[in-house]
Amino acid sequence: MGTGIAGESRLTETTQATQGLATRNLLVELLVEELPPKSLKKLGDSFAQGIAAGLKRQGLAWEDSTVTPFASPRRLAVHLTRIAAQAPDTSSLKKLMPVAVGLDASGQPTPALLKKLRSLCGDADPSPFLSQLKRAHDGKTETLFLDSVVKGATLAEGLQAALDETLEKLPIARMMTYQLADGWNTVNFVRPAHALVALHGEEVVDVSILGLTADRQTQGHRFEAMTNPLTVKDADSYEQQLREEGAVIASFSHRRAEIERQLLGAASKEDLGLTQYDGLLDEVTALVERPNVLMGKFETAFLDVPQECLILTMQANQKYFPLLDAAGRLSHKFLIVSNIRPVDAGAVIAGNERVLRSRLADAKFFFDQDRRKTLASRVEGLQRVVYHNKLGTQAERVERIWAIAQTIGLQLGGNELAARAGEAAMLAKADLLTDMVGEFPELQGIMGRYYAKHDGVAEEVADAIEDHYKPRFAGDELPRNAVGVCVALADKLETLVGLFGIGQIPTGDKDPFALRRHALGVIRILIEKEVPLSLDDLLEQTEGIFGKRINGATEILSDFIYERLRHYFSIESFDDQAIESGKLVYVASAEDRLAYSPQQIEAVLALRPQLLNDVKKRLIAVRAFAALPEAESLAATNKRVGNILRKAEVDTGGEIDPALLQAPAEKALHQALSRIMPEADAAFAAGDYTASLQALAALKAPVDQFFDTVMVNTEDAALRHNRLALLAQMQKTMNRIADISRLAI
Repeated sequence: MGTGIAGESRLTETTQATQGLATRNLLVELLVEELPPKSLKKLGDSFAQGIAAGLKRQGLAWEDSTVTPFASPRRLAVHLTRIAAQAPDTSSLKKLMPVAVGLDASGQPTPALLKKLRSLCGDADPSPFLSQLKRAHDGKTETLFLDSVVKGATLAEGLQAALDETLEKLPIARMMTYQLADGWNTVNFVRPAHALVALHGEEVVDVSILGLTADRQTQGHRFEAMTNPLTVKDADSYEQQLREEGAVIASFSHRRAEIERQLLGAASKEDLGLTQYDGLLDEVTALVERPNVLMGKFETAFLDVPQECLILTMQANQKYFPLLDAAGRLSHKFLIVSNIRPVDAGAVIAGNERVLRSRLADAKFFFDQDRRKTLASRVEGLQRVVYHNKLGTQAERVERIWAIAQTIGLQLGGNELAARAGEAAMLAKADLLTDMVGEFPELQGIMGRYYAKHDGVAEEVADAIEDHYKPRFAGDELPRNAVGVCVALADKLETLVGLFGIGQIPTGDKDPFALRRHALGVIRILIEKEVPLSLDDLLEQTEGIFGKRINGATEILSDFIYERLRHYFSIESFDDQAIESGKLVYVASAEDRLAYSPQQIEAVLALRPQLLNDVKKRLIAVRAFAALPEAESLAATNKRVGNILRKAEVDTGGEIDPALLQAPAEKALHQALSRIMPEADAAFAAGDYTASLQALAALKAPVDQFFDTVMVNTEDAALRHNRLALLAQMQKTMNRIADISRLAI
């Protein structure tokens, strides 16, 4: 038995010598019935990456193998380059037992060792394994290891394992259970699967899933394929054959680009533009395999209905692309993405126009019916709508929003603004009882504005009814006037304080009431609309309006909002999935997000500034201060002073007695403070935070001299107290705008 093992780090060493193996490209396709369109892209990417990762783990794929996903309504597929037919063999060292236990005094195997070897070889004769034993120190004692060679997995074995694992981990919200062709067995998958293709070069790989065995046959377009079924020649011909013989663009990204090209071209020919279309384009890409963009029209009489209603009807119900004129007004033309390319598309266009006409007629009917009752007359009906079983009805909620909005209005603009804000707040939720909002909840607020204007309500009040929901999502605009600001703040504060007050606090990824979004909405309004109101005052006033209905939530909610404020000014950003799940969705502008370091943000927020509208000015001042050559030293000194004062056993807030200043350095520091404080105070009072902080740079030399030559914690109690008071005054001067110690590295 050898003794050539250097240490434990080599005990599980394997060799991935893929370079020495012949490789070919691999194609795997699962043909299914129409997949959920909103999940298709994610399913396609997950299918492709899961198989690729599984093959790489087993040594069948190179690290730089190219992974090309395919996803269409009826298929999930992946093409991978440089896939081996069999993984390389790997060496394995398995730890058995200490030598003293496994070998007797004469070096022969003990019964314990033989029993262990039998368990590893399936109770077969363990004698052949004795020659594979090695001795090495495992860091504690001399130990026996079994040195064996593990045969590399074949592609069929490796792909089977990768497929099984990938299907198990696909992000499927709901599974279907369906019966296989044998009439006896059932399987679970997102949609019934009908065929499996697995080709390594030209050869079929022997794998099976969901009751299907791999071959080389698939299906093209349901109606327009030249050949059905379609026989795939080899892995590399798949995409081209599907396009040419099957009339299918298999790649999600290629199909999306083709649809977008056709949409922009068709709109341009009519001198029209598209509405924002990214989300709809993704969904339509998941609905068609052979896109063909057509133009339809509807009667101009429908344009009397608010265009938001018409656009939502076209996009949400019919997946059409509305077209706008140069002024941004909705035109009577729209684009259809068809899945077929007939010689004469007239019948397809006419059919879509007929369906849309019915939808638009419904919208017009709802609009006409809703206007027969005023918004004000609907307010009483909110008493029959439950908002939350612990917080009462929508009518009770409106009363609270009305009271909060009036309080904010009084503070910002006096009685007139308060009255306008109260009127808007009282009407803000009335459109929830209209037929249009009942059909399209996304239009709440928007329809309220239209109906209020129809009722003769003042324009700024009508605008506020729509705007009180803003900002509704990342990048959304803010309320356009002061009335809207009051009601939007009131609505969000009522939601936050009420739900926090009954214990509905977001945890982890769970935020069913989108409270993070509401908190960031409050932040955006206070900062970007430059509202000069104290955050904690707003929270306390709102809590008071709830009375005994809720438990105190101001402190924990304040912490929650400051944490969101930290994210607002950080470099973090969030994707569409985060937005949909109600996570943090608002961020500052790109310029702001890149402007401040985490230390600078922490320095400002450590003081919990109550006026959020001046946080940005503080950050700008801290950033300018941090760029000074004296900043690093002063920040470190500030941190040191803070530690000294925290450990002091006496009150450090008293007056400084000049008569007790003995050392030249403490006298110089006192003189410097006396000279600098008025300058810093004046700049602070004028709101010039940058100048106020930069004035502190002159303290560096006297501060350094003080700590080099003065003993603060002297045995003389009066002298010690006076020096602590001097340091406390310096710290107070330095930390009015931000906690400078947070800048210390």
